[in-house]
Amino acid sequence: MSKVAFYTLGCKANQYDTQMMRAQFEKENYEIVDYDEIADIYIINTCTVTHQGARKSRKITRRLKRKNPEAYIAVVGCYAQVDSEEVLEIEGVDLILGTKGRERIVDFVEQGIKAGEKVNFVQDLEDEDPFENVKLDKVRGKTRANIKIQDGCEQFCAYCIIPYARGGLKSRPLDSTVTEVQKLVEHGVKEIVLTGIHLGEYGQDQENLDLVTLLRALIKIENLERIRLSSIEGTEVSEELIYLIAESDKLCRHLHLPLQSGSNQVLEAMNRPYTVEEFKDMVEQIRDRIPEIAITTDVIVGFPGESEADFSATCEVVKELAFSSVHVFKYSKREGTPAAKFDDQVHSRVKKQRSKKLREIAKKLAQQYREKFIGTRQQVLLEDRRDNQTGLLTGLTDNYLRVLVDASDELQGELVRVELTENNNNLYGQVIE
Repeated sequence: MSKVAFYTLGCKANQYDTQMMRAQFEKENYEIVDYDEIADIYIINTCTVTHQGARKSRKITRRLKRKNPEAYIAVVGCYAQVDSEEVLEIEGVDLILGTKGRERIVDFVEQGIKAGEKVNFVQDLEDEDPFENVKLDKVRGKTRANIKIQDGCEQFCAYCIIPYARGGLKSRPLDSTVTEVQKLVEHGVKEIVLTGIHLGEYGQDQENLDLVTLLRALIKIENLERIRLSSIEGTEVSEELIYLIAESDKLCRHLHLPLQSGSNQVLEAMNRPYTVEEFKDMVEQIRDRIPEIAITTDVIVGFPGESEADFSATCEVVKELAFSSVHVFKYSKREGTPAAKFDDQVHSRVKKQRSKKLREIAKKLAQQYREKFIGTRQQVLLEDRRDNQTGLLTGLTDNYLRVLVDASDELQGELVRVELTENNNNLYGQVIE
């Protein structure tokens, strides 16, 4: 029996894609092993959001080939889609497959092995390409599962290569999504995380379908405890969605709304579809209806042309909106995007300084948000793993607070009610009987 190992870079959508490919090999009776082990076949699911992502994809490819020089190496995903010829030149690569046709990954690998030479199965992307509709019956780990319901993007932000890697909007049919979630719940999954490349556009390519319609269907699934949304544009958070999160005890009080910049000038250069004022208004509307909601965000520092005034404006907006978590990214030039050709590229030293300052602000805001809940009682979904340092079980509240809980293994994968305390910037939960 051949052994297959997977290595995944990038986003939650990529993580789901890997699970989907893994399931195909399991159905054909391949043995799945960890990528740290010696395998006969390595599948590397790549990222190409930044040039660092592409570089890391190349690095891990070479590393795995050194681990087993006789192994068959397949490089798939976004990097392979956008730069197939570059990937083919990487020493040790035997097969490349982009973001289309991964439901046939086993066939492609077997064809490639039979051919005995490098093969390129990357296909051109077309707007009418359907969603890769392969159902998962189970996932690794039993607590939480990422479910990809949408793929592709047509926003074309100036810094982003993803529309070229993933193609146009594609939505998963409602019935298919509901059926998969039901199967996963039967196997013990308690929380699903709905993910996509442009999640808020779910259903726009189909009749009578949108995100709220899907959520209403998922809420009805028996024994599904939680539904969490991954990143969604603030412009796509409707009043109906806000109402549904506020009213349903299954929908997590957590929204990840990418801000990217607190300067209208920079937002316009980025080709983002909102102004700072519109973003602030949306956050206010959400918090008016759901006061304790966790609103997390992404911010890019050092975008071409970003002045000190622009960066200061971003810092002020981040502090004013008091995000519970901020993912700070230093702008990384990605060839093939408009921003890579912009004048006024910001020096790496300046980007590093700005990133450090914004991360310090973000750390204080995260602490302030956590402090609001010390002494309160919250539901925590315990995961099937323990914290490396403390040995305690770890889990999340619905509003995305990481909590350490002193509990037995029998409670892994269970929702428990705890009272929160804090020590050394960690939240601890005492189980309430």
